[in-house]
Amino acid sequence: MKNIWSTLKTKSLKEKRTLCVLAPMADVTDAAFRSVIATHGKPDAMWTEFVSADGLALAKGIGKEKLLRHLLYSKKEKAIIAQFFTATPEHMKKAAQLAVSMGFDGIDINMGCPDRSVEKQGAGAALMKTPKLACELIRAAKEGAAGLPVSVKTRLGWNKDELEEWLPELLKEKPALITVHARTRKDMSLVPARWERVKRAVEIRDELKSTTLIFGNGDVMNLADAQRRADETGADGVMIGRGIFGNPWLFTKKQGSISIEEKLKVMLKHTRLFEKLLGDVKNFAVMRKHYKAYVSGFEGASDLRVRLMGTTSSKDVATIVKNFLQSKSK
Repeated sequence: MKNIWSTLKTKSLKEKRTLCVLAPMADVTDAAFRSVIATHGKPDAMWTEFVSADGLALAKGIGKEKLLRHLLYSKKEKAIIAQFFTATPEHMKKAAQLAVSMGFDGIDINMGCPDRSVEKQGAGAALMKTPKLACELIRAAKEGAAGLPVSVKTRLGWNKDELEEWLPELLKEKPALITVHARTRKDMSLVPARWERVKRAVEIRDELKSTTLIFGNGDVMNLADAQRRADETGADGVMIGRGIFGNPWLFTKKQGSISIEEKLKVMLKHTRLFEKLLGDVKNFAVMRKHYKAYVSGFEGASDLRVRLMGTTSSKDVATIVKNFLQSKSK
């Protein structure tokens, strides 16, 4: 089975640029938003929102259907990576098998999420406190992956920077890729990302003669910054997260020339897709964080944003956008 990371790395080297991928973000990078991004500014690869491998293994009926909806994707989103969280190796294996059957290009294990409900299960960032279990999960994912590349997204450490001890443990299991969010779990996103530690991660990888790719993540807001970070650290790629808010053109060179009208029309398209694909499994209020990002930096944005915050359907949004654009054209 083809290793998507080898293919993408070879392509990026030929084009003399770094790999740039979209980070997984809960209630942000869902099927609706990824579809919009794939249309207007596709990255080299995208991740799904993180999905509970425990839930996929144990849930039945409607509960399982809701979880599967988080793994919904279209072919235009490829390369697409399924991200799972769990502290149970057997459940990870089953989730990996499911990802294979659904046609994903890779499987990623979340070892960095600071969400308390996830950590209470011993998953996400909590795995940095149990390296043995973390390694067991990588092996289990590989068993279920049938040759698909298995990767890990993690941080520098739990309460302190433990990269020197933590990263070699993961590298022993030979994952295809490790994405290093350059903060500790304690840091959350409250301090600047420490990209010098991504550089150190690359050095550790090289010292151990590992072939695992190293991606950096944290505080990157555009492609130029991503390239600079990669050049400075030697990272094989850069994962961008928060910069995508309100900016599905992030991974193109067009992003600085988007008109207000185009931005609002894409926002409406995004809303309609959300309603169509996820309206029965997610609260419409999820869209509000997107409205805050789409509607900013232009005259009248504040009042328009206030009106959008009270909407409950794409029909409401369409009416508000239409009225706003008509008022601007007078």
